Amino acid sequence: MHSFDSLINLGTSFTLKALDELNAESIETLQTSARTSEVKKLQMIQLQKVVMAIGMFSLFESILQQRLSCKNGFDKAKEILKTAKKHALLNRFKIFYLAINVLKHGKGQSYNELMKQADSLPFQIKKRNHDFFNEGNIDEVSTFIEVDNQFVLSCADIVEQVSKELRKNHEIHSL
Repeated sequence: MHSFDSLINLGTSFTLKALDELNAESIETLQTSARTSEVKKLQMIQLQKVVMAIGMFSLFESILQQRLSCKNGFDKAKEILKTAKKHALLNRFKIFYLAINVLKHGKGQSYNELMKQADSLPFQIKKRNHDFFNEGNIDEVSTFIEVDNQFVLSCADIVEQVSKELRKNHEIHSL
């Protein structure tokens, strides 16, 4: 099998393209019909993006734990990035790691950490006491991080970049 990091961007792009096609079909149908099934389909598409982002990070952590022979793959990866002085990559990885935690667990420590830098994040985080990112958006699902195509692609990109750096700096042949 090809390595996880060599497949993640391809698989993510492929899946997002298929979801975008379904999304366009539903929007087209909604132009002439207000069927509940089409609204549900739009929400399902958004939910699938959330599941995809969480899933890729969860699988990445599992692979890291196995390849790095450690209990917490992300902590070990952060340690390696810090030692390699890859501070920009480390900071970006931490931000997306926190975002995935918010998607999995909701408001908590990760949410609070992200809120400290809410205005400079590369994605939207739902502010306290807000129920929606865009009120009236029929495809919005209940999350504290807005998961759009760019967010999912950024998750795949960070997984690939971290993987490449770990191979360079920790003599891992494949992830």
